[in-house]
Amino acid sequence: MKDITFSFLNTWAEVYDRDNTARTLHSALAKTDMADLAYIPARGAQLKGAFSVEVKTRGVTAQMKSGRCWLFAALNMLREVAADRLKVDSFELSQNYLSFYDKLEKANNVLEMVITHAEEPLNGQCMRYILTGMVDGGYWSEAADLIRKYGVVPKQVFPETYQSEHTARFLSIINRLLRKDAYELRRMIQQGKDPYPRKAEMMAEIYRAQCIAFGKPPATFDFAWRDKDNEYHCEKALTPLTFYEKYVAVDLSQYVPVINEPRDDRKLHAPVVFHSIENMTGKDMYALNLPQEELEDLCIRQLKSGEPVWFACDAGAYGARKEGVWDQESVQYEKLLGDFSVGLPKGTGLEYHDTAATHAVLLTGVNLDVSGYPDRWKIENSWGKEAGDNGYFVCSETYFREYGYEAVIHKKHFSKEQLAMLTEEPVRIRPWDEE
Repeated sequence: MKDITFSFLNTWAEVYDRDNTARTLHSALAKTDMADLAYIPARGAQLKGAFSVEVKTRGVTAQMKSGRCWLFAALNMLREVAADRLKVDSFELSQNYLSFYDKLEKANNVLEMVITHAEEPLNGQCMRYILTGMVDGGYWSEAADLIRKYGVVPKQVFPETYQSEHTARFLSIINRLLRKDAYELRRMIQQGKDPYPRKAEMMAEIYRAQCIAFGKPPATFDFAWRDKDNEYHCEKALTPLTFYEKYVAVDLSQYVPVINEPRDDRKLHAPVVFHSIENMTGKDMYALNLPQEELEDLCIRQLKSGEPVWFACDAGAYGARKEGVWDQESVQYEKLLGDFSVGLPKGTGLEYHDTAATHAVLLTGVNLDVSGYPDRWKIENSWGKEAGDNGYFVCSETYFREYGYEAVIHKKHFSKEQLAMLTEEPVRIRPWDEE
C-alpha cells in the first residue's frame, strides 16, 4: 500500500461496522476520560499495601504547574537531613530559591553556548538544539552544582510565587528574549566584536525579570523555629551556604547518578558525560551506565540503609495519576483503542524517542518477595496530596524495569568493580541524543 484509496477506506469501514466491541468502546470514549477507562482497578489494587523495606519521609510537596520535579526530588531528599538536624517534624527547603538560580544559570549557559558555537550553521543540529531555549527540567548533577554554589534556604525564607508555580508563560517570554539575544551575539562575533560586555547587559535584564517574577533571593536571612519539643531557636544573619553547611552538610560529591540505557550506541559498565542546556556553564552531566539488575540492587541497598533514592522515570508511560499507579497491566490504553501493541525494547524505545526520563521522584520503599527480589516500589511524588495515595505512588517491577532510567546512589553502596568504573574516562555524548 502506498496511497490511501477509497477502496481501502471502504474495506476498513466495513470491518469497523462489524466490530461490536469497537463501537461499544467508541460510545464509552465519547463521554469519558480515556484515563479513567484505561485503568484496571483490580490490577492496581494488587500493588497497594505495605512494603517490606520502607523509608519514612516528611510529607509530600507540590511542584504545581512547573517542570521542577528533579529539583523537588533533590531538595526533598536533603529535607530529611535538615529536619533531623533542626529536630522538627515538618520542614521544606525553598524550591523557588534554587529554581531562581537554575533559570539564571540556564540563561547564561544558553548565551555562552551561542558564543561558543557562533560559527555553526544556524540550521545545523547544534544551533537548533541551543535555540530550543531553557526549560524547567533538569538532572541531579545540575541540582548538586546549584546547591554547592548557592546553598539552600528554608521555604519560609523564600516562598513560592504564582509565577514560580506556573512557569510556562515566563519561560516562553524569556526564551524569545534569549533568541533575540542569540541573534545579536552571533552578529557581533561575525563582525569581530567582543560579545561579553553586551552579554553582561543581557544577563542583567534577565536577572531583573526573574526578580519581578519570583522575588529577589536573600543574600542573608534570619531563621526562627520551634523544634518538636517546642523549644525556640533563632539564627541571625545566616547565608544560604552557611545554612547548608550547618543544617544539611551532605557531601554531594559522594552521590553518583546511575542510569540504565541499553542502547546500541551506549556502552554498559561505563560512565557517560554530556553538556546540555540544563547545565551551568563549565559543568557537565555525568552518569554511570549499568545493567538494570545492578541499578536495582543499588537502589535496594540505599533504601535498606534508611535513605530515599532520587529516581527518574517516564511518567507518561502507563500511569494512573489519580490512583497513583504506574504499571503496564493496570493502565491499558492499547486494549482500549483496539488491542494493539506499542512496546519496544528499552534501548530501542530510547533511540526512537518513544520514551525518556521525563519525571523525577523519590523512591521511599520496595517490597521484596520470598526470594528477596523486588516486585513493587513506593514513590514519594511532587504532584501534591491530591494525586495518588495522599501524594504517594506505587510502581510495579515490570514498569520499573522498562521505564526507570536513573537513580542517584551514595558511593558507599557501590561494589569495588563499580567504584573502579568511576575512574574511567567517560564517553562524551551529544546533548540532543539525551532529549
